[in-house]
Amino acid sequence: MNRSHLPGILAMAAVVVASNILVQFLFGQWLTWGAFTYPIAFLITDVMNRVYGAGPARRVVFVGFVVGVICSLIGTQIIGEFGPLVTLRIALGSGLAFLTAQLLDVSIFAALREGKWWRAPLASTLVGSSVDTAIFFTIAFSGALTWIEPGNDVSWATEMLPLLGAGPMAPLWVSLAVADWLVKLSLALLALVPFRMIVTRLTAKPA
Repeated sequence: MNRSHLPGILAMAAVVVASNILVQFLFGQWLTWGAFTYPIAFLITDVMNRVYGAGPARRVVFVGFVVGVICSLIGTQIIGEFGPLVTLRIALGSGLAFLTAQLLDVSIFAALREGKWWRAPLASTLVGSSVDTAIFFTIAFSGALTWIEPGNDVSWATEMLPLLGAGPMAPLWVSLAVADWLVKLSLALLALVPFRMIVTRLTAKPA
């Protein structure tokens, strides 16, 4: 890891910390503010991958993972209205989701990097974001996994309600996951603009 990678490392750490804080604040009925900051992690990973290669991108991912673990450990010690801000299931789901999705993003990007400029970041982010959402919400809130943390009552998340308030009946956590996933997909498309701009700036040859 050389000095040129430091901005990516700091950016990833900042996004992880900000997302862990903002996830505590609701945005509407189905989302938190963290849903809008967390996807930036995929942008950072893809920029690092395009400019410096898969190896540095993976190292930045591991830095983000370590920062996320530290945030989770701190969160387990902060007691809110309904108990610790971060439960074992949330910590486990968050860590596994981040590491798996980000490393998958790096691998897919590397496999597609020789194609059109937008294909690698778009495909890797779409797949990575989908995997991230599926892993986190299933581990954190699915009723089938209550054995992970029997003392953590997630019955509120398994309440059957119309999907996103208008669709077929589904557990509440599924609506939360779908809303989160839709935000990630939208931001994956929007992120192509800053991705192109940042990569062009970083790879421009000096006059």
